[in-house]
This record gives sequence, C-alpha cells and structure tokens, in this order.
Amino acid sequence: MEHSQILTVAQMRMAEDALIAAGATVESLMDRAGKGAADWVWRIAAGRAVTVLVGPGNNGGDGWVLAEALRARGCPVAVVIAHEPRTPAAIAARAAYQGAVLGREVDAAGDPAGAVLVDCLFGSGLARPLAADDAALLTRLAASHPTRIAVDLPSGVDADSGAMLNPGLPDYALTLALGAWKAAHYLMPAAARMGALRLVDIGCADMAGAARVLERPALAPPPADAHKYRRGLLGMVAGAMPGAAILAARAAQGAGAGYVKVISDVAMRLPPELVWAGADTVHEARLGALLVGPGLGRHGRALATLREVLGAEKPLVLDADALMLLDHDLLGAGAHPRIATPHEGELAALEQAFGLSPHGSKVERATALAGTSGMVLVAKGPDTVIAAPDGRVAMAPRAPSWLSVAGTGDVLAGTIAARLAAGVEPFTAAAEGVWLHGEAARLAPVPFTAMGLAETIPAAYRACL
Repeated sequence: MEHSQILTVAQMRMAEDALIAAGATVESLMDRAGKGAADWVWRIAAGRAVTVLVGPGNNGGDGWVLAEALRARGCPVAVVIAHEPRTPAAIAARAAYQGAVLGREVDAAGDPAGAVLVDCLFGSGLARPLAADDAALLTRLAASHPTRIAVDLPSGVDADSGAMLNPGLPDYALTLALGAWKAAHYLMPAAARMGALRLVDIGCADMAGAARVLERPALAPPPADAHKYRRGLLGMVAGAMPGAAILAARAAQGAGAGYVKVISDVAMRLPPELVWAGADTVHEARLGALLVGPGLGRHGRALATLREVLGAEKPLVLDADALMLLDHDLLGAGAHPRIATPHEGELAALEQAFGLSPHGSKVERATALAGTSGMVLVAKGPDTVIAAPDGRVAMAPRAPSWLSVAGTGDVLAGTIAARLAAGVEPFTAAAEGVWLHGEAARLAPVPFTAMGLAETIPAAYRACL
C-alpha cells in the first residue's frame, strides 16, 4: 500500500525522518533517489546526451548523483549549475561527480548539446515562485531540449496544491516522484504538464492517514445463488430532462446493479431493459440506493422531489441539479450514507450553502465539505478527489480528456450509485465508481458520447474480475 500513498510536504519530511531514525542517512537516501531516477533517465535517453539542471538543495543533490550514475554508464552528460549546493549531502554529491559542469554562463554561451533535459532545480519543498533568472534559465533549456524529465516535481510547482507558481513553465514527458506521490502529481493545473508518472522507491513506510491513489478494484461475479435484488436494486429518480436519468441508469446496469428502476411521477417510455416506477417507489423497502439529480431541473417540482428523496432515508447519491438545490437544513442529519458528486461549479455552490470558504487546494476543499456535510464527496473533473467525513482521501489517476463531453457526469453518478446499491461502503463505492468511469473512458472508441461511455462500463467492470 505504501506505493499508492500520496504525501504532503510535511508528511514526506516525517517519512524521511523515520528512515533516518531507522539508520539511513541523508546521503544514503539521496543515493537511492538519484540512482533510481538515473535508471529511468538512462532508458529514456537511449544513448542521447543528457543535461541535468541542478539547484541548491537536496533536489539538486539528487541531480548530481543522477548525473554521475549516467556518466559511469557511458551516457554523455553535462550538469548546468543554477546554484552551487548548500546542504552537506548535496555538497558531497557534487564532489563525487566527475563529468562536465556548466554554469549560468550557458545563457550567453548557448545551450549545451543535450537532447534530454533533467530538471533538478527545485523539488517538492518549494512554495514560492522561481526567481526570474532561474525561471528564464529553465525555460531556455527546456526550449532547446526536445525531451524533458522532472525529478520529484517540475520546478515551480506547489507540491500540496498543484498550483503553478510561475507563468509559462515547461511541460515534461516524464515526472519521477521520489519516495512517494505528491498531491500535485494528480491535481490540476500542474498534473497536466507532467507527462507519464513513475515512482522511485526509497523505502518509505506506509503512513497512517495519507491520501491514496485510486487502484483497480477487485470485483467479483455474483454468487451462485444471486438474484436481482441481492445484487442491488437502484432507484434512479428522473426529473424535467429524463435523458440524463436514462444515461445514469444504463451506466448503473453496466456497473453491476441487478435491477434499475427509473422513478418518476409521470409515466415514461424507456428502453426495454429499464423499468418505469411511480414516485412513491422511493420508499420501497428493497431499494439498495437512490440516485437523484441528473436531469432533475431546478424549478417546478424539483425541490419537492428532492425533499421526498431525502426523506426516504435510503443510501443516496446526489448529483447535478440536486446539488444546486441542496443546503444544510434540507440535507438534515440522516443516518444513511450519502455521496455527492459535484463538478467545480457545484462544489462552489455547496461551499456557499454550507458556509465554507472556496479557497485552498481541491483536497482541502473536498475534505472540509465532507466533514461539514457528513457526505462522501466526489469532487469530479480532470483531477477527481474523493473525500470522506472521517478524513480518508483518494485521488484518481488522470483520465482521458475525451471525458469532456456532456453527460459523462451522469454516467459517473450512475456507476457510483450501482456500487452503493450493491451494499458497498460509501467511500469504497465512490472509489470503485470513479475507477470504472475512468477505465471505461480509456477503453471506449474515441471520440465517444456519454451513451458510448455508459455502454463501455461493462468492459471496465470485466477488467476488475
């Protein structure tokens, strides 16, 4: 599990301190990190020249170790010194390097003849913008190197929030996380610029309370004596725009629900595999969960419908219009599980409704809203964060940008609701639904519609069996 943990800057320091307390030294950890990163750079460079840009701290020290490891293997390598090392471990690593060294005069003399740039200027501890001369040097080198690799994090990125601390920073083909993942590896806008992600293990132990990267869930076929109710009866509450409810219902069927009823006070013509049921069905004893919000509308009977659904006291997924109508008094203090799936605009509306600040990282905002509301929060988008009221946090790997099409949020809500109806614990149901949604996007022929995505959910489910 330690390979899936996401650590804050403070937690990473604690993890390194624990390693040192157990007998490691700063120098030995730097050696593991630098040589582990060098293994990846060696493969990517494939004989091409490498330029390593180093800064004053231990991230720069990792760069000196990396450069010497490449030189010893016969890779043509040069180090560009933005700053002389200032920490004892980095100073020792600089002394051990036996290859070519270039100073800031590279700005005037022209860039080194390297095909691969390795950014070891600043690592995860940086919380301020790069100085103008450092930013200029980095962007100049990046422009002349077609392949760029960041060690730990790209320089100029806030590790805990994913914020870009300078405008116009380069993007990278590969980012090598050292020791553990950081939130910025999964949060926008920084995550979009990092390319492929790989982890360099330095021996960090599993840390209690750490956020996690979503991993492929282990699902199972229905037991031999299963029937449709035991697999999960889901009530999909329709509203003014029934197409959204149908999308969610189709996704729920593919995500393992045994029976999906589309609930409305108006009779509807539905595809033959879906069943229409009247509004009083929200109180049916056999319901495993309800989903309300997709296509609900915000006027007319929408608010009354939401009140009725909340009053049914069933495990519940709230999405879309339901989130724009929701407030603290309406939500109440029901004992049954509730999962909310807001996009950015809906997240801001919920924060206002619950008296919370819209400031902070996406993780901080989702965690605060989950704690205040008592709901599991799926703060969806290109960087989806799942937060539980008890403090658990998970982040989704980057999903294909083809998801940026109308209706895919309805598909996500239906997928999560199916897992909840099957009796899965709410945080786990949310995690399984988000993973299935992202995997379906990877498997679906592109460009896809929301219905095409929904129809690919079964293939994502099969990948977990």
